[in-house]
Amino acid sequence: MSGTDEGPTSRAGTTPGAGPPDVTQRDQSRPGFAELRDYRAAFAAAALPMAVVDLRGQVVTPNDALGGLLGADPASLTGRPAADLVGLSSDGPTWRAYNEVLRGTRPRLRCTRRLKHADGRLLWAEVTVVPMGDPEGGAERVLLSVADVSDRRELRERLRHLRMHDPVTRLPNRTLFFERLAGALEAPESPSAQDGSSAPPGRIGLCYLDIDGFKAVNDTLGHRTGDRLLAAVAGRLTDCAEADGHRTGGHLVARLGGDEFAILVEDSSGTHQLTELARAVLAALQQPFDVAGHRLSVSASIGVVERSSADTSATALMQAADTTLYWAKADGRARWTLFDPERNAHRMTRQALSSTLLPAVERGEFTLEYQPLVGMADGIVRGVEALVRWNHPRFGLLAPSRFVPIAEEDGTIVQLGRWVLRSACLQARRWQLEHPEDPALFISVNVAVRQLWDSDLAADVAEILAETGLEPGLLQLELTESAVMGSPGRPLRVLQALSEMGIRIAIDDFGTGYSNLAYLSRLPVSVLKLDGSFVRGFRYEDGAHPSPADETIVEAMVQLAHRLGLTVTAECVETSGQAERLRRIGCDTGQGWLYSRAVAPERIAELIGARPPEG
Repeated sequence: MSGTDEGPTSRAGTTPGAGPPDVTQRDQSRPGFAELRDYRAAFAAAALPMAVVDLRGQVVTPNDALGGLLGADPASLTGRPAADLVGLSSDGPTWRAYNEVLRGTRPRLRCTRRLKHADGRLLWAEVTVVPMGDPEGGAERVLLSVADVSDRRELRERLRHLRMHDPVTRLPNRTLFFERLAGALEAPESPSAQDGSSAPPGRIGLCYLDIDGFKAVNDTLGHRTGDRLLAAVAGRLTDCAEADGHRTGGHLVARLGGDEFAILVEDSSGTHQLTELARAVLAALQQPFDVAGHRLSVSASIGVVERSSADTSATALMQAADTTLYWAKADGRARWTLFDPERNAHRMTRQALSSTLLPAVERGEFTLEYQPLVGMADGIVRGVEALVRWNHPRFGLLAPSRFVPIAEEDGTIVQLGRWVLRSACLQARRWQLEHPEDPALFISVNVAVRQLWDSDLAADVAEILAETGLEPGLLQLELTESAVMGSPGRPLRVLQALSEMGIRIAIDDFGTGYSNLAYLSRLPVSVLKLDGSFVRGFRYEDGAHPSPADETIVEAMVQLAHRLGLTVTAECVETSGQAERLRRIGCDTGQGWLYSRAVAPERIAELIGARPPEG
């Protein structure tokens, strides 16, 4: 069909653009004339605003309702572009679809438009454009109709608001927050005003917080008071966000659930803006709340993240915020903490180590080094402590402090500890066989408290001793003071069984834990290992002055241990001055860099039977 001014001629003898047919020129006795007259009357009197539009897009016949909607005489609308009357040309996709209906390549157009009624109110209208065919086929005109859907739209908006907002605080909820966050991250780059090129991508920031002490309010005063407190907190957060966001059009404050809130900062100006906002929030929430007759004091822990929108995703941003909030709580609560990539890398490394610990044990990635335990009186090596290392394929050689705490947390320490014990006993027996003329070295192995609870340690030790042929008296098991002191029940029974087998039990880092000396006399302990913090107080070299208090404490502990029939090992002996003073006090053995670092088994073999140089 042509889109020219003339347009195609219909079989009924009418031309697009002309007015309605002149019924006086027709044969009024023609069949169907009465029916056509009824349709015209119904069209004119219909409450639904409508217009017949020609294929050029101009109004041919409007009805009275359309004139009433637009506040115009219906006759004045004839010949006007229909698209202009109802806003069909306001956006490209709608305009193209409308023209496709006029050309006959599209069966219908339905869209929603915001229109202004003749009485001045704004309304939502559903505009429909459909072809009008004649009895013999072929559309020469289209019918445009305008339905007021404001009530339906408002109901839908109210339902959406309820679905997207928290009923307690009236803040946006988690669903709306993530919808807004996704939209902010997907926003296209703005063109540069000078050359039309893309400007640098924007930045986005997030303050993710929860309320310290909120659970206590809920538990003691009830959920109704807790809800009122949350609403009051929401009000203060909104005030802080509005005060900070007036420059950028406002921030989104949302309740994500429970006592968790978030403040989303779009177009962030940098970390300074986010940290200042966090400080303002902390200050606002630390002021007491008067709620339901109660004066309540709470605080908040806040994780702060700020980064380029182009370099992150909603998932990555929330993971960083959640991690940083955890840091704020771990660091003492009532504070904000800024996301630290280096700290996060350490956390990720910890997770990577945790996930590969058990397979590493099975693959044999661990090795042992040994540090001598030297007699203070004669300088002869009496035994060695086995220290485990991890030859990690990615991170290199790792010290025990990097992975043993992780192994204790996830339970891998049981399998790892069993491997260490067997390997150390095998090595001790090998030295004994290779040096039959020298006194045998005892081997000292660290044991975690979880091994006492989660495994049959006594049975494991008995099996390994039988397997390796090592005498029980040449095995010493070290446990920390906090693990041994005040641990009745199973741990104490396990230690008693080990002692009855002839194995020596040593308390490591003695003096830093419970220090329950009365309980000490009832434990099956053979050795006390004094914590290195006391030994460092003995240092004379490098201008350092010894601590008289440390010397007095160590001397008292050594005398007490000897009266209880225990031997004493001093840890972290680094200088000859420290060694001499410890020897005079009465320490039995020493361990530290003065004698040797932890070394390979071959180096220990060279020290067996060797006497220190005189002088």
